[in-house]
Amino acid sequence: MKTTRKTSWLSLMMIPILLISLFVAKPVSTSAETDLGLLVDAAILIDADTGKILYEKNADTSLGIASMSKMMTEYILLDAIKAGKISWDQEYRVNEYTYRMSHDRALSNVPLREDGTYTIRELYEAMAIYSANAATVAIAETIAGTETEFLKLMNKKAEEIGLEGYKFVNSTGLNNSDLFGMHPAGTGPEDENIMPARSVAKLAYHLLKDHPEVLETSSIPKKVFREGTDDAINMANWNWMLPGLVAEYEGVDGLKTGTTNLAGSCFTGTAERNGTRLIGVVMNAVDSSGKDSDKTARFDAMAKLLDYGFGQFSKQEIIPANYVFEGNETVSVTKGKEDSVDIAVKEPISFMVKTNEKDLYKPKLVLEKDTLEADIKKGTVVGKVVLERTEGTDYGFIDGKDFSADVVTTDKVERAGAISLFFQGIGNFFGDVWGGITGFVGGLFK
Repeated sequence: MKTTRKTSWLSLMMIPILLISLFVAKPVSTSAETDLGLLVDAAILIDADTGKILYEKNADTSLGIASMSKMMTEYILLDAIKAGKISWDQEYRVNEYTYRMSHDRALSNVPLREDGTYTIRELYEAMAIYSANAATVAIAETIAGTETEFLKLMNKKAEEIGLEGYKFVNSTGLNNSDLFGMHPAGTGPEDENIMPARSVAKLAYHLLKDHPEVLETSSIPKKVFREGTDDAINMANWNWMLPGLVAEYEGVDGLKTGTTNLAGSCFTGTAERNGTRLIGVVMNAVDSSGKDSDKTARFDAMAKLLDYGFGQFSKQEIIPANYVFEGNETVSVTKGKEDSVDIAVKEPISFMVKTNEKDLYKPKLVLEKDTLEADIKKGTVVGKVVLERTEGTDYGFIDGKDFSADVVTTDKVERAGAISLFFQGIGNFFGDVWGGITGFVGGLFK
């Protein structure tokens, strides 16, 4: 009876504790995935300097990329310009195919004159600002002779920079059904370019690294094609986040929009603020109705991505240069004037991270050898430091590199002289002998 009463009182005492635990808010775990509420099929955000991935959603699924494909055409053109294979003043003569395509106003185009000639610069500006499709084909033909041959260059560049999950079937990003039966050989009549968001971001990352001048053109909100001539036509940039346009966002200066039935509304955007540049990709963006009713869904999604990046992240030094590991300040040295040498991290490790997550990254020393033989120079690489995140998700870098830096010797150790080496040898010999004897004797008493 007493036991029953005691148990009842304990149960009553536990009730307030249980109620409190239900209503007291629990701290949010840093491992919780960030939900930005993006109405997109896929998205990714990276730091343009290091390639550090700050956010991703369904980033490895291959989807339609539409006119974001033109970033690859821009890349190959700018490579050719830099190599001297093509010049800005070089002229292209319009053929029947590009003439016909340029007058299809259902597609984004600047009308070209039949048998007219246009400089590569004119065509490039029409492609980069107005997403002009016939101008894009004209550039591809100028560089490779035919669009079919240009596809080989697109695939070669994709392999070179490590893109995955891609398929190129034309230079523009249009569906092949829009190409009047003139789609490149070896591709299907209904094919379209596809790529996962991760590869789109990697393409943009390398394009900006190799050709930052692309922003000089992609940042132009409006321009007149062939101004002062009878062929003049206003070109308003499809990137409405540029200054003065309807979805203006501070710092945006590129890069490429895209729209087809397959791809939906897509956008690769980049913005710079206070010395930090971000690259974002959104694919098949819709509004709350499940459509892109006012054609701004991709820009709304990009604004959320960029707000998150600029608002939550900052570049921080995780490991400083000359960092020394406690308990592993040296490595042993044989045949030297010293029996050890100091070691430290050579270069700092810095990248963008949330302010409250810096301490989640812990350094780990990975040595190639735990003993070195003299002669040893200062700066000899002995291993590396790698960072391991103790909690939550880290998305890594767009190029797949890891968080690491070389660990090197901070002093030199000269090789000992012959006499010193002789006595070292004797010492080692007797040390080994003594170790063998003690081990043998100790074994007898086990």
